[in-house]
Amino acid sequence: MRELLTVDLGTLAYGEALELQRAAARARIAGEIAEDVLLLVEHPPVVTMGRTAKDANVVASRALLAARGVEYFEVERGGDVTFHGPGQLVGYPIVDLKRHKQDLHWYLRQVEEALIVALGALGIPAERNEGKTGVWTTGRKIASIGVHARDWVTWHGFALNVNTDLSYFDLIVPCGIPGVEMTSVARELGVARADDARVRDAVTRAFAAVFDLSPRSVVRSHLALEHPAA
Repeated sequence: MRELLTVDLGTLAYGEALELQRAAARARIAGEIAEDVLLLVEHPPVVTMGRTAKDANVVASRALLAARGVEYFEVERGGDVTFHGPGQLVGYPIVDLKRHKQDLHWYLRQVEEALIVALGALGIPAERNEGKTGVWTTGRKIASIGVHARDWVTWHGFALNVNTDLSYFDLIVPCGIPGVEMTSVARELGVARADDARVRDAVTRAFAAVFDLSPRSVVRSHLALEHPAA
């Protein structure tokens, strides 16, 4: 059975993770990595702007972002502005769609489905919101998605709020949706802190199942990308 190589990167600066996923995508395109990959990571606070992001959707000034210790990046993924930070599970799937279906809209729906399945396993009823990419529960947004692809290999991905300090989202208009209310796994479960390992395991299992892959945990060095910027 085809595998999903899952790599837990722990906490990693956004810039380093960005170069790592770009390198992994190049290697996947070149056939140097033979299987699909799921990079799982937590970032220090950062605001990222997708290709269609509008400056007006960053409510805070750059000076205020810096004062709050929030980095700022403009990147090639689709979508508008989003926030990554502590307590959030960020996933970067490096998936060769030539082995699945060469359709980015299909892929987005599959990523949503994986998160919906994972949240269901955690006891949180989740759903899509017609016309809006991402995953929602009881009218609140719990996960954001923004992807990019070249030669049908994907990178960038999803951000699931687990134990996230939701006040950070006040710095932006999340995903450019006025009035959107963000939520987290901890908030929806009514607990002070959700079990990070349980959430990570549920997401990994669901992602592998939705893409009909067998998950295998590997360390970062397995990808032979220790110098991704070279």
